[in-house]
Amino acid sequence: MRTVILRRGLVALFAAAVSFGAIVQAQAAETLRIGYQKYGTLVLLKAKGTLEKRLAEQGVNVQWTEFPGGPQLLEGLNVGSIDFGVTGETPPVFAQAAGADLLYVAYEPPAPTSEAILVPKDSPIKSVAELKGKKVVLNKGSNVHYLLVRALEDAGLKYTDVQTVFLPPADARAAFERGSVDAWVIWDPYQAAAEKQLQARTLRDATGIADNHQFYLATKPYTEKHPDVIRALVEEVRAVGEWSKANPQEVTEQVAPLLGLPADITLTSVKRQGYGALFLTPEVVAAQQKIADTFYQLKLIPKPLSIKDVIWTPPATVAKAP
Repeated sequence: MRTVILRRGLVALFAAAVSFGAIVQAQAAETLRIGYQKYGTLVLLKAKGTLEKRLAEQGVNVQWTEFPGGPQLLEGLNVGSIDFGVTGETPPVFAQAAGADLLYVAYEPPAPTSEAILVPKDSPIKSVAELKGKKVVLNKGSNVHYLLVRALEDAGLKYTDVQTVFLPPADARAAFERGSVDAWVIWDPYQAAAEKQLQARTLRDATGIADNHQFYLATKPYTEKHPDVIRALVEEVRAVGEWSKANPQEVTEQVAPLLGLPADITLTSVKRQGYGALFLTPEVVAAQQKIADTFYQLKLIPKPLSIKDVIWTPPATVAKAP
């Protein structure tokens, strides 16, 4: 009888130890907090779930948070609510100028047709030059902010020749539909939705004037502490991107419900996107420096910036990833 009781006691003790160990392990698990937007490869990565499976082997959980635009996402990065995210070219410039402790980790190839200046279908405006004195709505500090600057410059206008109205995408679309602004500078999928649903006309996209790179960024403390996680992230983003490039229809079927958009609008956005994340090259850094210099000259940021100072250099053990 004593033997039976002893065995039961040992079983109970073992079970308690296993349970306690599981609790300690769960508490010790790291969490990677990713910010994403309603576009891009991170939406696909979230849907596929491959990152979660890979990082689970390293004891890392993944938490996803959606943001309406790049500036809002980088504010989240700055205040410490996320560790990693993706934005267009301009948001990290404004964030760096504001003192955010961020690093550029990787970038996507150019996607110049995935952002544009739109006008209503019945607008008399036929060229960027005709925007002089007009109201143009955009998300301040987003990728399209630089597109507007460059498009005006290319048309012989100054940035101050138009009346800028700063609103996030949903509010900007409402203003555009009401006719309270003359043009809307916006990115996909909002761009594709306006083209399809409102028959908005493209006055000018970024072809020839802006690359419209997407940048993956992380906090400096996170990259220093978890370089292997960053490498895994870039590799998974690249793999999903290559698959997406080869399978636009399948991507559309997967992503359209997540975006809450019809398949035809989603397919347009998917095809205009850039795929294949890479670590930054000197040429991409130089292009980003030009954007930072432009905004400083326009007095839209308070100080000159050095982009090369905030580029992540993978450690030797990580640098094998392209």
